[in-house]
Amino acid sequence: MFLIFLILIVVIVVLAVILLTQQGQSASVPAKPPSSPAERTLFDLQLGDIVQHEGTDWVVEGQLTYDEAGFQWYEYLLQDGDRRRWLAVEEDDWVDVQLLEPLTSLDISANPPQELTVNDRVYRLVGSGTARMTRKGRLDRPNAETCRFYDYDGPDNKVLSVEDWNGDIEVSVGDRINPQSLTILPGDGQSVYR
Repeated sequence: MFLIFLILIVVIVVLAVILLTQQGQSASVPAKPPSSPAERTLFDLQLGDIVQHEGTDWVVEGQLTYDEAGFQWYEYLLQDGDRRRWLAVEEDDWVDVQLLEPLTSLDISANPPQELTVNDRVYRLVGSGTARMTRKGRLDRPNAETCRFYDYDGPDNKVLSVEDWNGDIEVSVGDRINPQSLTILPGDGQSVYR
């Protein structure tokens, strides 16, 4: 009888130790932090995301995905009030980011030259080709499925882009910028300026 009583006490003590140990561990585990919004990169911006650059909060209002024989790059339509810009993003050997604005003062034919001069800057043709595209959101570009593109480099990280959308020629000029100069704030997937 004494042996049964002793075994019963040992079992109760072991159970008490296990119970106290489990309670102590659960009390010391910090609560799970609230989940944060999805992280965005320059390669997966969505409608309504905010791209901050040099004190301006640009809202992503549209996206073009270009595909040239399997190589893809993106252009995002950014808007701040009445101002619109294109954020061009591509990755080849490194990430190349350009912030461009439409240029209406330059009349270009269907076959752009090797060099263009804009605002006393000489731009030289560095690449051209034909790309297919998919589109999201509200875009000002023609609805053509393909475009012929001509990329130019100028001095001091200046860039110029000519796109021929089945005869509709669009010219944009801007700067090559450091991707780290941008801050991305996820939005709600909805257009702000519709």
